[in-house]
Amino acid sequence: MLTEIQCRSAKAELKPKKHSDSGGLFLLVTPTGLKSWRWKYYFRGKEKKLVLGRYPAMSLKQARAARDDARELLGQEIDPGEAKKERRAKAATAVRDTFNAAADEWLNRKAPGWTAGYAKKMTEQTENARKAFGSRALRDITPVMVLNCITAIQSRNAPTMANRVLQFCSDIFALAIATQRAEQNPAKAVRGALIISTTRNRPAELSIEKARQTIRKIERVEDAWWATLLASWLTALTAVRPGVVRQAERSEFEQLNGEAPLWRIPAAKMKQRLAQKNDARFEFRVPLSRQAVETVKAAKAASPSPQWLFPSIQAWRQPIDANKLSEHYRSAGLRGKMVPHGWRATFSTIMNELASEDGRDGDHEIIDLMLAHVRGGTEGAYNRASYMQRRRILAQMWSDLLMDGLPPPGALTPD
Repeated sequence: MLTEIQCRSAKAELKPKKHSDSGGLFLLVTPTGLKSWRWKYYFRGKEKKLVLGRYPAMSLKQARAARDDARELLGQEIDPGEAKKERRAKAATAVRDTFNAAADEWLNRKAPGWTAGYAKKMTEQTENARKAFGSRALRDITPVMVLNCITAIQSRNAPTMANRVLQFCSDIFALAIATQRAEQNPAKAVRGALIISTTRNRPAELSIEKARQTIRKIERVEDAWWATLLASWLTALTAVRPGVVRQAERSEFEQLNGEAPLWRIPAAKMKQRLAQKNDARFEFRVPLSRQAVETVKAAKAASPSPQWLFPSIQAWRQPIDANKLSEHYRSAGLRGKMVPHGWRATFSTIMNELASEDGRDGDHEIIDLMLAHVRGGTEGAYNRASYMQRRRILAQMWSDLLMDGLPPPGALTPD
């Protein structure tokens, strides 16, 4: 039988050498000096060897105990070698079934279709969810756990981030369900709770039914200035910032009678760095839906201003006042429920949710582009003009959803 001293002093030789202990246990020393415990046994008349562990991480005493445990399995007509393989397989499955593993897989699947900047952004956004769930098994994550994670993000006054993290979690569980690692999507169960708690300085309606109701309330305000009505509609249809919409100029719209109508917003009007505002490459191009084109045409026909699409009622040489849209929403009974800027959150939430439900994960990046949510630099300038065909399709999809059953824009202008 071996001693600890003999195990420590065993030297490497030109060929692997066995140092026998007892009951089939031996220490194998390779030419490189690696030492490992092996056990020779017979299962159904066939000689087999089982690797128990490395020395000195596994001591002589521990190796003998491991051998005895394996013997017990053998006495139960269980092959210790096969049992070890099963344990490893279960351990690997346990790792594969964790939130982290599914998140890594999801990112690896999506990253090839993303820009480097967007991939980095998405990776950063996953950290909030990873901290909450990480190595936890997907099947063990409950709606309450997801709600707690999202609520914690909201408490940092970061409702947009909370919504994005919830969307990410929903996508991860959709993948997990498809690969039989989960049976339900707990992120979907807390969508309603997130809607309630995201309302802050810029409240927004985050369901298509309520969004349609909002449009109808805006339309029905008595004695409203037509420019305020149409500016509200164009804001809702394009999800462009209301400050940009109210300063829209006739010359910015192209091909209104063509197949690819477009709104070119000068870089100077966009929310970006000063240097970028002076760079024409950073203009923002908005593909216009059929309803948006009708809105622009109606405004052009009604506007007495040679410059502004939505002139002020007091002085048509100026655009409508910055507060007029917000006042109109309050007059419509929308105080605390919706503001003009809220259409961006409404568009983002509904379109991202539909994309996930339909398995159109590639549309998430495009929806961000439609909101001008891209990083700075030349890459940002390039991406703002990217995916125009798909952006046009999504713009029309959104307009069809939103304006179903509403009168044509021309009905809102003076005769």
